Amino acid sequence: MTAKSSLDVSLIDTMPKRNAPRKGTLQFWPRRRAKKELARVRCWARTKEAKPLGFIGYKAGMVHVLAVDNRPKSLTKDEEISLPATVIECPAMKVAGINFYQNDYNGLMLRSTILSPNLDKELEKKIDLPKNIKKKIEDVKEFDEIRLLVYTQPKLISSLGKKPKLGEIALGGSKEEQLKYAQEKLGKEITVEEVFKEGNVVDVHGVTTGKGFQGPVKRHGVELRGHKSEKVRRGNIRGPWHPHGNKMWTAPHSGRLGYNLRTELNKWLLKIGKKEEEVSPKGGFNRYGLVKNDFILLKGSVMGPKKRVVTLTQPIRPNEKIPKEAPQIKFILK
Repeated sequence: MTAKSSLDVSLIDTMPKRNAPRKGTLQFWPRRRAKKELARVRCWARTKEAKPLGFIGYKAGMVHVLAVDNRPKSLTKDEEISLPATVIECPAMKVAGINFYQNDYNGLMLRSTILSPNLDKELEKKIDLPKNIKKKIEDVKEFDEIRLLVYTQPKLISSLGKKPKLGEIALGGSKEEQLKYAQEKLGKEITVEEVFKEGNVVDVHGVTTGKGFQGPVKRHGVELRGHKSEKVRRGNIRGPWHPHGNKMWTAPHSGRLGYNLRTELNKWLLKIGKKEEEVSPKGGFNRYGLVKNDFILLKGSVMGPKKRVVTLTQPIRPNEKIPKEAPQIKFILK
């Protein structure tokens, strides 16, 4: 063995072992696949104003925003900083119907649904539309809460199909105010400006990116066995030695990764815009296209791939440290 090769071997033997915190988690259990792309919202915030408490949009991509920091306790206050932002295209939603709920010993129970006589033909791709609508709002006498049955308009987006997403949005205010607002909006459109304002904090509900069948190293972040243990790079699956073949569910295993329902709290709404040239890069976003409708900029990332539908709602636990006013945006790097 030459001097050079012996030096290389000695360096390899004395190199420290790479250690890192565990990247995976067993907190979410069971790792259930989401039933549908449109996220289910279990908890709605309560507001005194009679307006929708959520909006449905489509993830387009990400940009960099050069803005003036207006956080009062920030070290970079009144200075220009770069913020990552997610572009969510928000074409106007249409109100397909009104759901009337009543309190029961099992919670809120759906009592009646009133559909709009003016429904788009694209909605037939989602549900079977009735030929004759006999029920009227005046026929419903007793109810405790009203929620709007809304659907998106993907036909306004160039890269999506025509099949809409049908979901339910809660309303704020008293039940009398909810009934009045629902009567005015039945069969009409709702824009994102009616629901949110610049500087608001919103919660994002969506389904994460599906990654298929993955091993325990990528799925849970288990350590790889060192070169002195075995000459192959294998994941170290920890579990009991006896009985053989009986691994506990707490031990990291291979399996499906991603496509789970998740919620991110307190995302800062930086901007609500209408001009596509403000955020759309030349030629449009990769695998999405041009943003042709109203859009919003959310600080940070949002779960899911491009074209994934996300539900934005009023915050259930608002963060008071985030300013209530949007920062002054100097430039958007596309």
